[in-house]
Amino acid sequence: MVSFFMDKSKPTLAVYGIQDRENYPHPYYVHDHNLAIMQDGRVKSFLQQERVSRIKRDNTLHIYLKTLLKSKKLLGKEYDLVFVDNVVGRTFLTAAGDVRFEAPLRKSLASRAELGQCWWFGNERQAYALNHEIAHIFSCLPFFENFRDNSLLVHFDGGASKSNFSAATFRNGKLDWVEYHWTLKPFSSIYNANALVFALIGSGLAEQNSVPGKFMGLAGWGNYRPEIEKWLEDNHFFENIWGKTSLFFKKAQHDFQTYIASFDTHNRFLQDVAATLQHIFIKAVLKKLEELAEKTGTENLYYTGGSALNIVANNAIIESGIFKQIFIPPCTEDSGLALGAAAYLEWQKHGTVEHHSAYLNNWGIEDYKVAYSDATVKKVAEKIINKKVIGICNGFGEAGPRALGNRSILALANSKKLAKEISINKKGREWYRPLAPVALEKNTKYFTGQDKIHHLSKYMLTDLKVLPQHFKELAGAVHADGTARFQTIFSREENPFLFDLLQHLDLKYNVRTLLNTSFNTKGKPIVHTKTDALEEARNLKLNGLVVNGKFLDLD
Repeated sequence: MVSFFMDKSKPTLAVYGIQDRENYPHPYYVHDHNLAIMQDGRVKSFLQQERVSRIKRDNTLHIYLKTLLKSKKLLGKEYDLVFVDNVVGRTFLTAAGDVRFEAPLRKSLASRAELGQCWWFGNERQAYALNHEIAHIFSCLPFFENFRDNSLLVHFDGGASKSNFSAATFRNGKLDWVEYHWTLKPFSSIYNANALVFALIGSGLAEQNSVPGKFMGLAGWGNYRPEIEKWLEDNHFFENIWGKTSLFFKKAQHDFQTYIASFDTHNRFLQDVAATLQHIFIKAVLKKLEELAEKTGTENLYYTGGSALNIVANNAIIESGIFKQIFIPPCTEDSGLALGAAAYLEWQKHGTVEHHSAYLNNWGIEDYKVAYSDATVKKVAEKIINKKVIGICNGFGEAGPRALGNRSILALANSKKLAKEISINKKGREWYRPLAPVALEKNTKYFTGQDKIHHLSKYMLTDLKVLPQHFKELAGAVHADGTARFQTIFSREENPFLFDLLQHLDLKYNVRTLLNTSFNTKGKPIVHTKTDALEEARNLKLNGLVVNGKFLDLD
C-alpha cells in the first residue's frame, strides 16, 4: 500500500461532488452527491446531499460545500482530502471557485489513489483522486470490515470512470485489476437508458434514477419467455426507439400477432417483456461472474454499483453457489461513493476499517439519541394492531436508498387494502410496485421455510420466496411472483426499537411481520430531521410518529 504523505493522525474528508453535464433541472448523468469524514477507521460524519437539501438524488454539493462545512465549523480543520471522479470528468470545482481539485488524466484505470492539485478555501492543499470504480468497491469496508483474502471485487453500474463493469482480485492485502470495460453496458442500460423500458413504465428522463425500482416491480408480474428473449436480442432490446415507440408496436403485431395500442402496465405481453428483460440481465451477470470465478479462482464476491440493487439478480448469484460468501453494502449505488473513498484512505493509513451499522446519515443531527420505554413499544404496537400507519424517525438515517427501520413507515402486512392505501394513495407509487416486509430472523425463516437467511437480507438486498401457505398472513407484501424483499433483523443490537416492537407484536398478538416502506412522499427523499418527519407525517396523514423513541399520536 502506498500512502504518499498521508497523516495517520488526521481525519479523512471524502467528497463526491462532480458537477453534472449541462444545466439540467434535475440530476441526470451525475446524481447522489455525498460527503464523508472518517478518523481511525470510524465514520464520524456522513452526508447524502439529498437528505439536507430535500431534493431527491441531489447533485449540488459543489454549490453548498462551503456552507455545509462552515455550519459544522469544519473549514479550518486539517484533513487528508480525497475526491471521487465520474465518467463526466475528474475536476471538482465549487460554484464560487474557492475549491478546485484537478486529478491527473489517465488512459488506464489506476489501482490506487492518485495525487492531484488542489486549491482549498484560500490554500494549496495535498489531495487525492480516487476513481469511481474503487470508491464503489471500498464502500463495502464500513459494513464488512476488511476484504477477505482471495476475493473478487466487482463494480457494475451505468458508468464509472473508465468502465461500467470492473473486476479486481484481492489477495495478500493487494488489489489487482482483472478487467474493466463497457462490454456489459447494454445490460445495465436496461435499467437506466433503454427507451423501451422508459416507455413500458411511462417515465421521462427526469425520472431516470427511479426507473430501476419501478421496472423491477413491473417485471415481477410477468413471465420469462424464450421466444421474447430472442426477439429482444434480435432488436437490440429496442434500446434506441426514443420518440419512435410505434416501431415496437408494429414489430409486436408482426412477430407475435399481438396488437398493442399503448404502453399499459396491465398488458400481459408487456409484463412478459419486462420479465424477459430482467431474465436477460440476470443471465448476463451470472455468465460474467462464472467466467471471472473460474479465471481467478476467487472464493468470495464483493459486489457494488447500482446494478447490485437488483435483488432478483442478487438472489440468483447467491443460489448459483459460484462464491462461498457474497457481500453488498447498503449504499451500493452512488450514494456510498464518499464513504468508499474515505474508507479507502483510512485503510491505507491504518490497515483496517471498523464495522458500522447502516445508520450513518448523521449530518446536522449528531445529537439524536434514541430512548424509549416499554410503554412506547406497547402503544405503537396497539396502534399498528388497529390498522394504523406509523412513521419512524429514530437516531441517524440509513446510508443508501433503503429504509431499514430508522426512517420507515410501518403497518400491518396482512392486508392488501392497507398496503394499497400506503403505497398508492399516500405515497403515490405505481400499482405494480410491492412493499417490503420486516421481520425477526426466526419469522423470516417461518415465512420462507429456509433454515438459514442470507445476511444481505439485513439490508433488503435479497428476494425470498414465500411459502404459499403464508401468503394470506403476508398479503400486503407478497409480490405477484410469490416473493418478498424481506428486511431481516438478526439481533437486537442491529435496531433495538424495531427488534423490541417486532418481538412484542409476535409474543402478544401473533403478528410476525410488518410492512416497511421508506418515510417520504412522492418525489421527495427520505426524511432526515425531526422537522422533516413531522411535516411528511402530516402530508401522508399518518396516524402516529415515533421520534427518537418518543411517540406522537397524530389521530
